[in-house]
Amino acid sequence: MGMNVATGGGGGRRRGGRRPVMAEINVTPMVDVMLVLLIIFMVAAPLLTTSIDIDLPVARGGNQIQSNSPPLTLSVKRTGGTCNSQVELYLGDSPIAASELEAKMKAIRETRSETDNVVYLRGDKDVCYTDMMKLLGNIRTAGFKANIVIVPEQGS
Repeated sequence: MGMNVATGGGGGRRRGGRRPVMAEINVTPMVDVMLVLLIIFMVAAPLLTTSIDIDLPVARGGNQIQSNSPPLTLSVKRTGGTCNSQVELYLGDSPIAASELEAKMKAIRETRSETDNVVYLRGDKDVCYTDMMKLLGNIRTAGFKANIVIVPEQGS
């Protein structure tokens, strides 16, 4: 290994008049970028999850729709053992009574733009077809289009 040793008299010459190689890496910009990414993921991650545990049906699905605003979700969970039993409804993460659903959705529709009129319907796979059709009718009456959320089949 070679070293440059400066002489006291200032008579030392560098090779070719070039500066010595700087062997340090400035990591400050990389740390700044990583901190910004960490903050973005910390803010975005809770928006991508829902807190209502529903066993979604498995089926082949189409393309996902992208939206600029947070999606409006209606979750349906079966509470009883028979087909005509009660269901629990959640608009977003808050529970809502079936009698209040249509009025509440109409009020929400008035605050949204014309292009942002999609409701994601998350129905438990054990919810009766009749109940789901009633909810689809309520969604349509309120002025929204409904997308039914599924779990994609493996291999599709």
